Amino acid sequence: MMKISFKKYSLLLLFLNCFFAFAQEKENRTKYFPNKEEKVVTIPNKSKVWVFMMAGQSNMEGRGLVEPQDTIANDRILTINSNNELVLAKEPIHFSTPAYRGLDCGMSFANELLKSVPKDVVILLLPTAVGGSPIEKWIKDLPHRKINLYSNFKEKLELGKQYGTIKAVLWHQGESDANAAGISNRDQNLKTLFASFRKDIGNEKLPILIGEIGSFSKEPQLWAEINKANYKYIQDDKYADIVETADLKDKGDKVHFDGESQREMGKRFAAKYIEKFYK
Repeated sequence: MMKISFKKYSLLLLFLNCFFAFAQEKENRTKYFPNKEEKVVTIPNKSKVWVFMMAGQSNMEGRGLVEPQDTIANDRILTINSNNELVLAKEPIHFSTPAYRGLDCGMSFANELLKSVPKDVVILLLPTAVGGSPIEKWIKDLPHRKINLYSNFKEKLELGKQYGTIKAVLWHQGESDANAAGISNRDQNLKTLFASFRKDIGNEKLPILIGEIGSFSKEPQLWAEINKANYKYIQDDKYADIVETADLKDKGDKVHFDGESQREMGKRFAAKYIEKFYK
């Protein structure tokens, strides 16, 4: 019989433990993912469709735990699938990085917004966020996780123009730029990127809502500096505003908002849009 050394045995056990832990995490993460996609049969009147671009990195892409309440479809809340076809929105909305998919703030944002808008308005959520993406990669249209960030954004916004009116960009990003260079360049980077958003969307007054990055980081001072730079930016941009998140919680990894916090953040994005930009 072949003998296994204690060291090899320990490594084998470690590997098996990691494998089963990964499998369990994946099972929990995808447990309530919807198993049925509902394509939109009747395209709504373009004049009634309000389009919101969801952009940034992982906390906009979504890492929260999806629960049954997040997958209840509403024929007034639409999104797209990976083939750019209109579908009834259900979490998870983002699909570009399947291995990381989770709950984002999209459905809670849309459901909250519907409470305040005309009864015939349809909301179209267009997902463009990619986890871990620095802002300069967006500006330079560089690939991140095999996705050219700005090209992907432009492709989705052209869909938005086809189906309705682009009302705002929901932006949550900054964790990847929480370093000396990222902080010092933050104000100019936001100016450059948001000017591009507005130019390509064709609206120099387009509202852009910026979500604060979390207060739960292992490097709280650096993350706080990113938020401080965001606040500095909006002093000179009256069509941008901040959505506060300081009291929201992470899912245990000190990086990503948990499911409850994602739902609350979506409500706050909606409340800020109504308060500041809805007329």
